Amino acid sequence: MNRLRPGLFAKLLTCVVALFLLMPLIAVVPVSFTSRRYLSLPNGDWSWRHYISLFEDPDWGTSLLTSIQVGVLASLLAVLLASAFCIGLWMLRPRFAGLMTGFVLLPMVAPPVVSSLTLYFFLNKLAQWNNLVAYDKLGGVVLAHMVMIVPYAVVVVMVSLSQLDRRMDLAAQSMGASVPTRVFQVILPNIRFGLIGAFFLCFLLSWDEIGVTLFVTSVETITLPRRMWMGLRDNVDPSIAALSVVLICVVTLAIVARAALQFRKARQTG
Repeated sequence: MNRLRPGLFAKLLTCVVALFLLMPLIAVVPVSFTSRRYLSLPNGDWSWRHYISLFEDPDWGTSLLTSIQVGVLASLLAVLLASAFCIGLWMLRPRFAGLMTGFVLLPMVAPPVVSSLTLYFFLNKLAQWNNLVAYDKLGGVVLAHMVMIVPYAVVVVMVSLSQLDRRMDLAAQSMGASVPTRVFQVILPNIRFGLIGAFFLCFLLSWDEIGVTLFVTSVETITLPRRMWMGLRDNVDPSIAALSVVLICVVTLAIVARAALQFRKARQTG
């Protein structure tokens, strides 16, 4: 067992590689404390002005709320559609299941520009009949993000279903359980962790989506990545560096909290 443990050289090499990969993130930290109005390293004069402007400017808060709304709604819809599709295939096992799955996964392999242009023209057409699900509207952005993240939810849900024992469903069916009963009381409870994982994956993908968002939004619905892109494109606002540091700290705290929770559980079970 001792031979399987990494030695001192392996640990040092791991630390060096990790530090090399983290250098771009670490370089953002001093830039966020510059006193100038453009991205630059502080020249002896460190300032909190960009952090203060980040929290005082209401546009950043609005964009943050918009990204959360879009991410949650798009992820819920994507997981719902993916669950219905995957459970239908799992229960019925149709002849053209592979072809249907390939069609659903098409947005994953299609060039982002093609998907963005298609959604742009589609939402412009919808704008002629409604003001909710349309171009530069919250509903339109949710629809566009949902189309892009559904394939990933399908993959996660299909993997979860592949690990489910089909005999459980057959037993429920032999006892006279209806299809809704089998779905909501047998299948879904046994793949709940897969559904939760699919939701978080879809939320992260929607949160980080910028390519499609640039095509389907203009000035009314601005997500956080789009506002960061506008800041880099128009005036190179150092507040973007401050925001990046805040997001890095939030993710780091989440990872540390999860690791501490796992370590505590391991000590309790050990």
